[in-house]
Amino acid sequence: MEDLLVVGIGPGNAGGMTIDARAAILEADVIAGYKTYIDILKNAESALLSTKEIISTGMTQEEERVILALKSAAAGKKTALVCSGDAGVYALSSLALSLAPRFGVGVEIVPGVTVALSGAALLGSPLTNDFAVVSLSDRLTPWEKIEKRLRATSLGDFCVVLYNPRSKTRTDTLFRAAKILLENRAEHTVCGFVKNVGRNAEEWGILTLLELCDFEADMFSTIFVGNSDTKIIQVGNKKRMVTERGYGVSA
Repeated sequence: MEDLLVVGIGPGNAGGMTIDARAAILEADVIAGYKTYIDILKNAESALLSTKEIISTGMTQEEERVILALKSAAAGKKTALVCSGDAGVYALSSLALSLAPRFGVGVEIVPGVTVALSGAALLGSPLTNDFAVVSLSDRLTPWEKIEKRLRATSLGDFCVVLYNPRSKTRTDTLFRAAKILLENRAEHTVCGFVKNVGRNAEEWGILTLLELCDFEADMFSTIFVGNSDTKIIQVGNKKRMVTERGYGVSA
């Protein structure tokens, strides 16, 4: 019997994968993951999975995927369950830990770089002070609770990272979130977006909170909303989103 490794593979390219994550994948005989994440690994480093047994399932089949991975580990196979970004941020480490006692399997978590960090690096430095992370997906969390959390971030003047701003069935959630944030934030609040971080067609940009109401996000987008101290600073030929922390340096 083996421990199940739950591995965060980072944003999507080989450079964003930690040394520990790569070592865990190399060590494993079986790789379990969402089909898109398996493809990301293949694209990042084609030889990485060449000798592995692959277990893959589609979107919304998370519990099935985790159970298959736990059964594999319980059968004595070195198994890695891979997650995009970090294994513990809107990913499968909590589900794996919750289900593991049924199978008598240990679980080891291998952290990765979540898009809040990799996306922030593209934009500049939007998270230098206190920040919150909120998912706009209401598949597992009621929208009423999401609304409360969004309002709390504004009342506390937190920078906020919005995961899952849009899907095929949730086409208006970013608009609704922006309207809620506008209740306590200025229209000119500096915001940013990133798309496809570490993958083909990587894109990022800066806009205002009012402009965010009409922004066409997709399933691969992450949104950054600044606080009252966040500003745009021109550095070289790029405009960067910067949240100052109070070092006494003025741009």
